[in-house]
Amino acid sequence: MRKKILGVPFGAFIAVVCFCIAGIVIGSFYDFDINVALANKTQIGSFFATYGSYFSYCLYPAAGMCLYKGLRKKGKQYDLLAVLLLTIAYFLAVYYSNSYNGSKVREMMGYTAGSSSALLSVCSWLFWAVLYLWVPFVCYRVLDDKDAGKLIAVGAAILIAGVLADNVNLWLKQVASRPRYKYLITLDDPLSEFRSWWQMVPNLAGSNDDFKSWPSGNMTIAAMMFSLPLLADVLKKQSIKKNWTAFALACVFVALYGYNRIHMTNHFLSDVCFGTLITYLIFALISSAFLKACGDNSNQ
Repeated sequence: MRKKILGVPFGAFIAVVCFCIAGIVIGSFYDFDINVALANKTQIGSFFATYGSYFSYCLYPAAGMCLYKGLRKKGKQYDLLAVLLLTIAYFLAVYYSNSYNGSKVREMMGYTAGSSSALLSVCSWLFWAVLYLWVPFVCYRVLDDKDAGKLIAVGAAILIAGVLADNVNLWLKQVASRPRYKYLITLDDPLSEFRSWWQMVPNLAGSNDDFKSWPSGNMTIAAMMFSLPLLADVLKKQSIKKNWTAFALACVFVALYGYNRIHMTNHFLSDVCFGTLITYLIFALISSAFLKACGDNSNQ
């Protein structure tokens, strides 16, 4: 069988890598000029920036259900572990959503820190918890547990790669401490403090978000969508067409999200492409390792 990475042929994997590298090269020369041409905050852009990550985070409870069904298939002795991992996966989706976008939801609810009731803060958590409730139930119905090992490998790969990519991104932001475009345009001379991605000043950022431009954290989240073809590989009704459809949806979503990060003045093109590439490679490496361990020959 043709070798697959992240559920798609090797050629498709290489194409994504090449597009990211091309964007990095272009951004290395024209980052600032591209932002001058494209940056323009809008309400639609703000809405997408806040809630677009929801689709990526749905992958966590989906991965949890992969683990749940796979472990239950292995035997009753794994029932407690299956429930525990599903709960952890569901919690991750709610936790990350509330951490990165919870302030927008609390603002929508009229919450003010220090003066509003703590109940409103709890409600912001419940808002995300309710939004993800449907995912495990749907996945339970559509996932195929005939190959329990592969199901477990896919679920574990998505969970581990997602958490690892997020933490690698946070570390790199501190290493680079690159000023965001939205900060630069508040200065009288924006170019005076502009730095290319390789001009790093480690630990300058600290807790200051204005110096956390590279790499894009939101693109780390968006690039998780490239694991959709992996899920297509463990459906009850599998087909090559579904894998390609999942891959196409991921590409469109990531491209739109990348444009949004530049449009909303948060990132430069090189930030976007690095965030995507780093996450893509992490997911590819971890998923390949897990699938090889479970003996899935289509990914070798």
